[in-house]
Amino acid sequence: MERTAVAVVGGGPAGMVFALLLARAGVGVTVLEKHGDFLRDFRGDTVHASTLTLLDELGLGPSFAEVPHQLVDKVQVLTDGGLATMADLSRLPGPHKHIAFVPQWDFLDLLADAGRREPTFTLRMNAEFTGLLKSGDRVTGLRYRTPEGETELGADLVVAADGRSSLVREEAGLPVHAFGAPMDVWWFRIARHEDEPNGGFGRFARGTALAMIPRGDYFQCAFLIRKGTDAQLRAEGIEAFRARVVELVPWLEDRMAGLGSLDEVKLLDVKLDRLRRWHGEGVLCIGDAAHAMSPIGGVGINLAVQDAVAAAAIVAAPARRGLITSDVLAKVRRRRWFPTVVTQAFQRRIQDSFLKPTLEGASAGTTGRMPKPVALMQRFPWLQTVPAYLVAIGLRPEHAPDFARRAPERIERG
Repeated sequence: MERTAVAVVGGGPAGMVFALLLARAGVGVTVLEKHGDFLRDFRGDTVHASTLTLLDELGLGPSFAEVPHQLVDKVQVLTDGGLATMADLSRLPGPHKHIAFVPQWDFLDLLADAGRREPTFTLRMNAEFTGLLKSGDRVTGLRYRTPEGETELGADLVVAADGRSSLVREEAGLPVHAFGAPMDVWWFRIARHEDEPNGGFGRFARGTALAMIPRGDYFQCAFLIRKGTDAQLRAEGIEAFRARVVELVPWLEDRMAGLGSLDEVKLLDVKLDRLRRWHGEGVLCIGDAAHAMSPIGGVGINLAVQDAVAAAAIVAAPARRGLITSDVLAKVRRRRWFPTVVTQAFQRRIQDSFLKPTLEGASAGTTGRMPKPVALMQRFPWLQTVPAYLVAIGLRPEHAPDFARRAPERIERG
C-alpha cells in the first residue's frame, strides 16, 4: 500500500495551509482534493489581516500582491441617511489594516504552487475521499476514488479539512454539538458602478437583509432568508426576488435585469456547530470540519487558517518522528477552543437577538433605521476598532512557526 506520513482530505484554505507548513517541516504530506481544479463560485473569498501577515511570514507576500484582489478597510450599514461605519479596519495594529477579497481559486493556486516547491508535498486533484482505513479503533489511512478507480493510502494521521459536511468526521464517529441557525443565504452577483461604495456594507429591513461586498466591477451579494424557505421563495420567481432586492437598495433597480434567473442564485445552507472532540486515534479535524461557523462576520476562513497553523506547529515534530499520539492531537483543540467558542457565542447572540427577529418580521427595525449599536459607534468612533479586530484578526491569531518561515520572494505560478 502507498503511504504518507499525513493525509489531508480537502484542498480548501485550511487543508492547503496545513499541508504547506508541514511540508516545510520536512513531513511527507498528501492533499486529496475531489475536484479537478479550485474553480468554485461563491466560496469564502476573504483573506483577513491576520492571514495576510501569515503570508508575509511565509515569504508569499510578493506573490499574493500579484493576484488580482480588492482591499476593504470598512464594514458599513446602509441607512436612509447614508452609510454608517460598524468596523473601521484602518485603526488596526500591524501592517495590514484591511481585508483582501480575492477569488478563492487564486489563493489556493498560490498555496499549491508554494507547496510544490517542497519535496515532501503532494497534491492530488480528482481524488475523492470514500472512507477511512482502521485497525481496531485506530485510523491507519483512507480510501479515495479517482477517474482510474479506487485507491488506498496508508497514513500515520488523516486530517479532515473537508468542510462543514465533513465525511471524514462522520466516518470517524466524532460527536457534533449543533446550535442551529435561523437563516440560509442566497449568493448572487450584481453589476457595480465605479462611483459606488468600495467597502462592504449591509442593509436590514423587517423580514429580510442583504450584505454587499465590492468585487471590482460587481458586488458579491448575500441575501438572507429564513431557514428552510429556499424552495418556497424560488417558487415565487425571479421578479419577486428582484423586487425584494430593489426594496432594500433602490439604486440597484437599473441593473437587476442582469440577474437572468434564480439559477444564478446559489444557496448556502448555514450551519453553526462544533465537535465535542476534534480527534480520534490517527485522525484530526480542523476548520469547518471541527466547527462550522455562521457567515456572520465572515470569520470562518480566518479561524480555519488559524486552526491549520496551530495544528501544523503542534504536529510537525511528532510527525517527523512517527509519534503522533492522541495526546498530541488533543493539544490542537485545547489551543483553538477559546477563540472558537467565544466567536460562536458572538454569532449565536447576533443570530438570536437580531437576525432571527428581523427575518421573522418581528424586529422593531425598519428599512433604513440605524441599529442602536451602530448609532453608538458613530458617536464614539473608537468603538469601531473592536469589531474590526474580531473580524480581521481574531481572538487568537496564529503566526508561522520558525520552520515554515521564508524570505520574501516571487513564486513562479503554475
